[in-house]
Amino acid sequence: MEFDLEYAKQVIETEAKAIKAIAGIVNGSFAMAAEMIYNCSGSVIVSGIGKAGIIGQKISATLASTGTPSHFLHPAEAVHGDLGRLRKGDIVLVLSYGGETDEIIRLINLVTLLDVRLIAITGDGDSTLSKHSDVVLCMGKMAEACPLGVAPSVSTTCMLAVGDAIAFTVMKARNFGVEDFVRFHPGGSLGAKLMTVEQSMMFKAGEKLPTAKADDTIKQMLEKTGDVKRHGAVMIVDKNGRLAGIITDADLRRLMTKHGQAAFEVKVSDIMTANCKRVRMDALAAAATAIFHKYRIDELPVVDAEDRPVGMIDVQDIVMIKVVG
Repeated sequence: MEFDLEYAKQVIETEAKAIKAIAGIVNGSFAMAAEMIYNCSGSVIVSGIGKAGIIGQKISATLASTGTPSHFLHPAEAVHGDLGRLRKGDIVLVLSYGGETDEIIRLINLVTLLDVRLIAITGDGDSTLSKHSDVVLCMGKMAEACPLGVAPSVSTTCMLAVGDAIAFTVMKARNFGVEDFVRFHPGGSLGAKLMTVEQSMMFKAGEKLPTAKADDTIKQMLEKTGDVKRHGAVMIVDKNGRLAGIITDADLRRLMTKHGQAAFEVKVSDIMTANCKRVRMDALAAAATAIFHKYRIDELPVVDAEDRPVGMIDVQDIVMIKVVG
């Protein structure tokens, strides 16, 4: 079997050209739709039938994950109890290329009776859907890319692009940042990639910090940190509580081998690694991973904006993040 690969390329090019051609949809009506969604006191209820409905589900998911509460409502199920999903203050976003599908028309009538505002993404500005919508985002007529010219392809691709444009425009207006995004995406590789060091430290919530003062002796340091679990290093602080250095288990083994019992009277400042590597608690966990790999270390102090220790993470914490993700 030989496939027409030139035609396959043509499909992609056709859809790409169509998306570029509808950039003009970002106009006053688009701004009104974005403002309605931004100020929505309820949820954005997205609806559509067939392929448009599938695109609608993706748009709803994008809205929900970027700071705008949203649910998908199947128009056929709406008349069988799912209309109860609608609440005062909601906005309905309907996707329908033709704007005349029976299920969509019936949904429009129900939404109108409930006095819920409606935004339409459609290809026909004169359709029944358009006439009963508060805001219409009209893509215009377009030829589908399938060999028969009927299977939704170009139209649904453009609907998705318009939906993404709305969702991300509102997201930007909300100043929805990385921390917000991570809160809604804690799982998967994306969540692991965007997780902050502070969030990774949740694995160690409540643990005592392994810290000692620079003028302590090794004996005093061990007395202070003897009940600290899991850590293979001690963070050394100066008189102002700022991180001055670090002492690892390997440092102690070398000291004991060289000085024996006398090692307990050695000053911490004499054997600590000064100006040690550290990471801010608001940095991405990926930054900590990079330090571990670059400098081949196992323990990394975590400091606040004043360079005061607030925790310590090790390679195992990063592994736990990846496993959970």
